[in-house]
Amino acid sequence: MDITTQNIPETVTSISQAAELTGLTEDTIRYYERIGLLPYADRKPNGHRQYSRDQILGIRFLMRLKATGMTLEEMRHYLELTHQGDSTLSERYTLLEAHNDRIACEIAKLQETQDVIRYKLRHFRELAENPHTDAYDCEVPGDSGR
Repeated sequence: MDITTQNIPETVTSISQAAELTGLTEDTIRYYERIGLLPYADRKPNGHRQYSRDQILGIRFLMRLKATGMTLEEMRHYLELTHQGDSTLSERYTLLEAHNDRIACEIAKLQETQDVIRYKLRHFRELAENPHTDAYDCEVPGDSGR
């Protein structure tokens, strides 16, 4: 069994158990079903929701996409393509590739910001260690305005 299916039973017998396994609240699961982001769960004879392992894994994948900034509409579009079958593999690949490129750009911007913050931290540390220095500005060399 691979790590993504560990601790997920074949059948998840309640929405509370599904919430626990996915990190979502019960209300969020209901909402995502209502807006078509998740398919409606199968129902037991008593009307309670019941989920398969594959449904739980699908929810987890969607939550990973959401955590990376994919919008609910983009996630819904991806799911629609998935339901259309293998004929949409190329389109799904393109969609995920574009999203991956956006994430890479965001990471690069965050890295640049972190580099500036580290520079400023070093600068302030130097000022604390050498309070009589004349360098009280905190501009990054060659980049005024940060």
